[in-house]
Amino acid sequence: MSERIEWLIYRGAGEPHEGIEQLPPPPPWRDFGGCGAPAPDEQDGDGSADRRLGGYRHIAELHRPGAEELEMINAALYLRRPLLVTGSPGAGKSTLAHSVAHELGLGRVLRWPIVSRSALQDGLYHYDAIARLQDVQIAAHGAAAGAPGAESAQSVGSYIRLGPLGTALLPSDRPRVLLIDELDKSDIDLPNDLLNVLEEGEFAIPELERIADRLPDGEAEVLDDDGNKVKVRGGRVQCRAFPFVVLTSNGERDFPAPLMRRCIHLELGRPDHQRLATFVRAHLGDEAARSGDDLIAHFLERSRSELLATDQLLNAIYLTDAAAPAGRDRLADLLIQRLDRPR
Repeated sequence: MSERIEWLIYRGAGEPHEGIEQLPPPPPWRDFGGCGAPAPDEQDGDGSADRRLGGYRHIAELHRPGAEELEMINAALYLRRPLLVTGSPGAGKSTLAHSVAHELGLGRVLRWPIVSRSALQDGLYHYDAIARLQDVQIAAHGAAAGAPGAESAQSVGSYIRLGPLGTALLPSDRPRVLLIDELDKSDIDLPNDLLNVLEEGEFAIPELERIADRLPDGEAEVLDDDGNKVKVRGGRVQCRAFPFVVLTSNGERDFPAPLMRRCIHLELGRPDHQRLATFVRAHLGDEAARSGDDLIAHFLERSRSELLATDQLLNAIYLTDAAAPAGRDRLADLLIQRLDRPR
């Protein structure tokens, strides 16, 4: 029992100690795997990227959509329309995109997380004008000193990198999966700005359009969101297979009617016990799902009247399982605090 009590690393006693060495491994979703000295047992390809992304690959393998969810996903695939998925935090909105990509073999999910400052340009491409100006100046100084190397029109493409939306619209035989996450956090203009691009499946890169007649075959090489070199012809990107686009919203705002009519709308209800257990199992394993069964039930009961998020549940199960402290239920309630104001 003493081990259950002595789980505290920081003890607040003012005495330096080496307790940091007693920390267990981090939760999978907080394992960052930087480029410092690796642990002896670390190897490449150990799945750390999946852990940093919250274990989406494992969740995708375990995800079992309901009948309505299944129908609306397929409707979006057939009609080549974006799928607008709304629901409370932790309902599985983002998981849906990863599940489709995993099952249909559509590669890495292109993710565009939306914040209040996000603009359409951020999702389409970034042009590094400052870097280009610096290189032009360096080349000019070199030419003045008699060194070869004037900048060509072709090199403009090397300063352009496509964003997740721009990459999703590259022409390919199979669609890419694009997750535009938490669109309701954007400013008022972004939903309307998306309309034309999502309707037409194409966009222009003015920096390349202006010099297209000076490019061999009108083509320039740019980088896509995956870091690969791709060719853009005539300064325009137009999709061949319309991407499977998932727009998620926590319901913090209403969207304009023009966007709604262009999307297939799926409303996800509160997750049930089975879905939450699957979520915990994907992140933390079978044993954690079994040991945390009572916390899942308590979380569901509270969520009937309180706004909670499933990552709070993950935090509570991980900590109470890893540290095994006394007062387990009390600690779990401290970690799972309601996100809305009490009425």
